[in-house]
Amino acid sequence: MFFTVFGGAWIALWISRTLSAPMMAYVPLALVTLALFAWVYRVYALNRPALHAEPRSPEDARRSKLFGMVNGGQWVLIFILANVLTNLGHPDLVVPAAMFVIGAHFIPLALLFGYRPHFVTGAALMAVALLSPLLHAGSTAGPIGYLMAGLILWTSAFWSISSPRT
Repeated sequence: MFFTVFGGAWIALWISRTLSAPMMAYVPLALVTLALFAWVYRVYALNRPALHAEPRSPEDARRSKLFGMVNGGQWVLIFILANVLTNLGHPDLVVPAAMFVIGAHFIPLALLFGYRPHFVTGAALMAVALLSPLLHAGSTAGPIGYLMAGLILWTSAFWSISSPRT
């Protein structure tokens, strides 16, 4: 579900940077994002009884704590990088750096949850962050990267509901 919302947010950023009248594009984006969210939520809701039927283990508590640490660490690192890059005179690198950190945070989550598709999502986001300057003729914060990040997250949302967890 998070992938649908964050994917929509990246695409909204792309719209704001590329369209001359972005307000007209936000409505269809919001509708598509809401439809994707509803679809993913429906799959989750259908599987919720089975998820809640599984007994909780000490490993689940450990995993939950580590999940919080990885996510919290991601946001702290993004905040630090944003401040450092801005103070060094490179505010144009903040978004690609944040995108790279967001991608990188999927690597420990893939290991933590034993969910290999997170490796692909993370690697794809990191690659887009690193390739952004090449995609935008020297500009490090171009809109194609935003669109690609959104589409990667939406693809990951579909992947998460279509593939069995192993």
